[in-house]
Amino acid sequence: MSKINGIYAASMSVINNDLTLNVEKTIQHAEMIIDQGCHGAAIFGSTGQAQLISVAEKINLFNQLSTSKYKEKYIIGTGLNSLGETINLMSVARSLNFKKFLIMPPAFYKYTDSNVINFYSKIIDAYPESEIVLYNFEKLCGYKFSVECVHELVKRFPKQIIGVKDSSYNLFENLELDNFSILPGSESKLLKGLELGCSGIITATCNVTSALARKVYDDFFDKKEQIVNQKLCDVRNTFEKYNLISGLHAYYSKNDLIYKNVLPPLSILNSNEEKELINNLEKLNFSIKPIMAA
Repeated sequence: MSKINGIYAASMSVINNDLTLNVEKTIQHAEMIIDQGCHGAAIFGSTGQAQLISVAEKINLFNQLSTSKYKEKYIIGTGLNSLGETINLMSVARSLNFKKFLIMPPAFYKYTDSNVINFYSKIIDAYPESEIVLYNFEKLCGYKFSVECVHELVKRFPKQIIGVKDSSYNLFENLELDNFSILPGSESKLLKGLELGCSGIITATCNVTSALARKVYDDFFDKKEQIVNQKLCDVRNTFEKYNLISGLHAYYSKNDLIYKNVLPPLSILNSNEEKELINNLEKLNFSIKPIMAA
């Protein structure tokens, strides 16, 4: 049985007007999307603007997140290029009894599979009790995991390398590993992935599609007819016309203006884009009201 199964959102970070992290609202947001149907949430993934948030603010959030009623449902992202800072941040999280981590290889530099294996080896040497979900997203870090690399990492570290978030989509149709979670990064890949034996999804837009995605997931295992999968995919495709972070913050800001805040160099949708997004979602009978009801 894979260690991570189900619908996971790459949870959003809530930013104050002075561009500091609003820890309380960020945790409330993560708890809300779990209440709406997610099995769990990834904290400080790319959707959570992890690369733009200071280490001190992350540590502050970890301390308060450790008291959340859903503590066991979180995967902790590091969002750091530095090996040393990644290990140090994991040390803080481990001291608070967080165990599962979402870790992407460093951005900017060019490197090979063997370099990536060495990177994760150093992390596991420091914290052998940690459980790591590989983050495969070439668009962000410039590196794309090969099937061979993942197989080698799992062979070397079967207890520590427990899964992959596949946002490059070159793995989920080709990996075959026992007791390993394969989680595509899009709702459009959810049903096909489940049919192939994947464990679920981790996606940005599950911040708004949690209830729909959970129904597709549950109906698959209950062997029921799929009646909302097309709507789920249509909503995802609508958001994909924009930068996902910008679109999600614009969407949520219709109910709470604090969501208009994002960290530079990111920006929210302009007024025409925001109007277009909301209108296109309304055409799908997808409204913000039930999303914000929890």
